Amino acid sequence: MIRLAISGHRLLPDDTARLVSVALRDTLRGHAEGGLVGVSCLADGADTLFAQAVLDLGGALVVVVPARAYRDDLPESHHATYDDLLARASKVVRLEHVDSIARRSAILAAQAKPTSGG
Repeated sequence: MIRLAISGHRLLPDDTARLVSVALRDTLRGHAEGGLVGVSCLADGADTLFAQAVLDLGGALVVVVPARAYRDDLPESHHATYDDLLARASKVVRLEHVDSIARRSAILAAQAKPTSGG
């Protein structure tokens, strides 16, 4: 059995997503017969393309949910895909963080903005 994980770019343009999907499937195909396990947090973009490829090739999916509010920080248009892949996972690991890094970054950026008139 081989266990592979991914961390990739989000918000991929359609043409790029197609290229990444083909490359992932070509790479993973060579490991599928040995009991492939893919680990992903299911972010929109490369992470989801990887998770879908693992499942399509008959592998098992382990999802790491990095924070309780993680799904809320993903684009709303990605929620159905996220929910579907999460339901198909053979194992889900939920970390105890409240907010994801994306949410923390947005909060810090908002706090760093100068106030008008100040």
